[in-house]
Amino acid sequence: MRLPLFLAALSLSATTALANVPCGGSFSGFINDMKKEAIAKGHKKSNVDDFFANARQDPKTLKADRSQGVFQMPFLDFSQRLISKNRIDVGRSKAKTYKSTFDRIERDYGVSRGVLLAFWAFETDYGAFQGDFNTLNSLVTLSHDCRRPGLFRPQVFAALELYERGDFSPTKTTGAWAGEIGMVQMLPADIIENGTDGDGDGKVSLKTSPQDALMSGGKMLSHLGWRKGEPWLQEVTVPKNLDWSKSGLDHSMKASQWAKMGVKPRQGQLANLEASLLLPQGRKGPAFLAYPNYRVHFEWNKSFVYVTTAAYFATRLEGAKPYNAGNPDPGLSRNQMKQLQKKLKARGHDVGKVDGILGKKTRAAVQAEQVRLGLPADAWPTPSLLGKL
Repeated sequence: MRLPLFLAALSLSATTALANVPCGGSFSGFINDMKKEAIAKGHKKSNVDDFFANARQDPKTLKADRSQGVFQMPFLDFSQRLISKNRIDVGRSKAKTYKSTFDRIERDYGVSRGVLLAFWAFETDYGAFQGDFNTLNSLVTLSHDCRRPGLFRPQVFAALELYERGDFSPTKTTGAWAGEIGMVQMLPADIIENGTDGDGDGKVSLKTSPQDALMSGGKMLSHLGWRKGEPWLQEVTVPKNLDWSKSGLDHSMKASQWAKMGVKPRQGQLANLEASLLLPQGRKGPAFLAYPNYRVHFEWNKSFVYVTTAAYFATRLEGAKPYNAGNPDPGLSRNQMKQLQKKLKARGHDVGKVDGILGKKTRAAVQAEQVRLGLPADAWPTPSLLGKL
């Protein structure tokens, strides 16, 4: 199954989102203001005029930005939708085909091949589906839109810089609806900072060269804080009498301490590192220890369910067993989740936007209420909890 390209939507570059960024108003006026800013930044007027000459607002980009319902799926459904035997087989085949590239990435950046293979698979099905949105139009549309202009406006100027280098076409460069380009879907600013010539042809071609794309992705993860040679996620078994309030990304301790509490690896040995216990669907579902490198995934994508699935898939590509799905308690529908978020807000919890998505803030609020009510505090919301609130 092909992963819809809108999953790249939440991908964040190292560029910090800016506050009070100009947006909205007439689109033509907005483009004129961008052109003035580009010239003020030192770009030649002729280059700026050529670059923006055919820029257009793209309604399909806005529609895609508003249509990310897949992130509302629970981990088991989401992971089973994305991970197939074919994806695993193709990934392992790619690992052999590009062994020398992966060896170099692990030597230079310390990023394990499974991690990059997982992103390559999920973002573009190993390069087969890279998106057909005009990249410039998507970037200017999302910059004009006032939802996240601080993320996208700098990417327009980065694309202009790539254009001046001869590495970007305003009319022909295409990619994901959120402006990412190439096999592992990188934003223009990330390409400027991390683009690497992996195949030695003197060019950085993220759309056509797997070696370039993989080396660039490895360099980017390294710059985002990847710790060389360390694990990221490990499936574990947990005792039934565990103190569940210690689970979740807001809590961590040495793996040796988890071991003393009865947490055991399903394969191999626990690493001598700080780790958080992840229970994506509560204490009756799969359980993982998340090491520091797991958190680096959130610099690539902000969705908990996407990150956990990508991290788990990376372990499968490197030989881990399929997870023990367990028998989780039923979760909430989207409308029920919205009701829950409203009730949590009424109790003073910061759950962010009431959107029906079980994000980090909602999980933390659920866990706090479970503690208050004397329930197993595994941060998994159920109809029973909703009723008690």
